[in-house]
This record gives sequence, C-alpha cells and structure tokens, in this order.
Amino acid sequence: TQTVFLMNMSRVLQQGQFTNPETPGYVGFANLPNQVHRKSVKKGFEFTLMVVGESGLGKSTLINSLFLTDLYPERIIPGAAEKIERTVQIEASTVEIEERGVKLRLTVVDTPGYGDAINSQDCFSTIIAYIDDQFERYLHDESGLNRRHIVDNRVHCCFYFISPLGHGLKPLDVQFMKAIHNKVNVVPVIAKADTLTLRERERLKRRILDEIDEHSIKIYHLPDAESDEDEEFKEQTRTLKASIPFAVVGSNQQIEAKGKKVRGRLYPWGVVEVENPEHNDFLKLRTMLITHMQDLQEVTQDLHYENFRSERLKRGGRLSSHGYVMSPAYVPVCLHFCTPPPQPPYIVIYSQGLNATYNR
Repeated sequence: TQTVFLMNMSRVLQQGQFTNPETPGYVGFANLPNQVHRKSVKKGFEFTLMVVGESGLGKSTLINSLFLTDLYPERIIPGAAEKIERTVQIEASTVEIEERGVKLRLTVVDTPGYGDAINSQDCFSTIIAYIDDQFERYLHDESGLNRRHIVDNRVHCCFYFISPLGHGLKPLDVQFMKAIHNKVNVVPVIAKADTLTLRERERLKRRILDEIDEHSIKIYHLPDAESDEDEEFKEQTRTLKASIPFAVVGSNQQIEAKGKKVRGRLYPWGVVEVENPEHNDFLKLRTMLITHMQDLQEVTQDLHYENFRSERLKRGGRLSSHGYVMSPAYVPVCLHFCTPPPQPPYIVIYSQGLNATYNR
C-alpha cells in the first residue's frame, strides 16, 4: 500500500498539479480577486435606473436603445385630454440581461405623467416618496432576521431629461433636481439632440451647467481616474466629464447608411446615427453608465443611503444612556444583551462598534 501511495504521489508531482509555478515566497492570495470575480459572476448584479422627464422627450426609446431590449411592449400613449388630468405614476420594469455569462438584473423606473399637468407644482412628490420607500424597505430588510437574500431596489441613478426647445432649465427642472439631489445620483440628459445644431448644443450645455451651479444643484460627478490607470482610460474619463450634460438621440430602427446598417433616424437631409459619437453623446452616456455602474452603487450605499439611514434613526428614536432607542417598526434581531443590561423591554445589537438599544 505504501508503495502504491508513493507511486501515485510521484505521478501527481510529475503532472505538476501541486507544484509551485511562482518564485519562492509565493503564497497564492494574489488569486483572491479571481475568487471574488467568480462569486460575483455567479451571483449576478442588480441595478436600478430611474428616468424622469416630460412626455415626448424619447425616454422609453433611449432606454430601449441603451440596453437593446424592449421594456415597454404594451405601452399605451394617453391622449392630450387624459394628460391634463393625469397624475404622476411609478412604473417599474425589471428585465434579466445576460452578456458573456454575466447576469444583470436591471430595473427601470419610469415616471409617466411628470410635468404633463397644467399645475405641476407638486408633481414630483410621488417620485420622492418612491425613492424614500425603497430606502425604507432596504433598511427594514437589513435590520431583519434573514439578511442573506436582500433585494436591492434602491434607485442608483436618475436620468433627468431636459427639453432641447428651451433656453436652459425650466423652473420645474430646478425644483425637481434640488428636491432629489441628496437622495439619488442625478445625470442630466438633453433629449432629442438632433433638433439642435452643434453650436446650439454647446451653447445649451454651457447654459445648463451655469444654472446648475447657480442653484447649487448636486449632479453626479464622475470620479477622477487613478494615477496607475492607463492613459486611454484617463482620456476617456476626461471626455466623459466634458460631455456632461449628455446630448443624446435614441432610435430602435435599423437603417442603411454608407453601405452598412446602423441604428439611427432618417431625415430628408441625411441620417443621424445613434452610435456615432460625432452625431450625439449616446455612446458616451452608455459608456459612463456601464464603466461607472459600480461607483453609482457605492455612492448610493455610502452617501445617499447612509444619509437617509442616519436621518431615519434620528427621527425615529431618541438617545438613551445605553444606546439608541428606535421605533418599533424597525426592530432588528437581538444579537447580544447589553452590559449592563438596560431596563426591559429593551434589546441591543452591535453595529459598527455602536451599542444600539431598541424597543421590543
């Protein structure tokens, strides 16, 4: 038996299955990113995108163009009389997208009825309530008993569509962006950019940026490229930053231009190609969304959600000598009892080094 064992071990070593291919001192934890990559690919990714803007700006067409899918196959367009009395609605569509083995659970939240009424003074309260409700639901699930399979429906990014026909931002645009800029990452988008000349487009972009600064609106700013990144990525980041707000054109039609089929819009004077960076910023917008999707999620988690969470805890409870007293609606499971224990009926959990006391 010992002879057979030694022969098998010799065969294994000859095949190189357990030999160390690296230099002496190699341990192997350099492969940890590969383990994270495999686990992430197996689990899949979640992302929630909200689109807000007046009717007729091409929001649905742009979303379908971005992800090459039809999210609204049975949508009914209301008439003018119906729009007058229509209130803002929330329509969330979820689709599973798979590309090269990577799965993305994409949720697009549309807001039909926004800005359609004659009096649009309070038309965005429904949108704000939806964003807060997703934060509230995530906080409740995070504080619950089973936290392994929490579905993240928090809004990670909001495309706000600006009409190309005005001379900058409308009062409704300013009020809405100021109301949500502390709750979600706002990306301004100039819709139907093919109605503008190149000079008009650049002038409108500068005007919108000036008004955003004037009203202290916080839009999503792309992070600077790290010093160890290659020059191509640094140049891409600079180009994307210079393109904000993105002036885009959307189309799901395949037309023939210069001997090849492209997605675009056909006019008597020529063809506007959706994926031509010389015609519009569609590719730049898609590149920004894909390459910075992780950063959008991290900003949502570390900034917007944490701000909501801290405000919710302050509003829902009061500080005691042993920790934080929270309203009964958000009672997490008791992990450890206090030392010294508080008076009943309080229980405590430990979160980020903070002893937090809650009502039963």
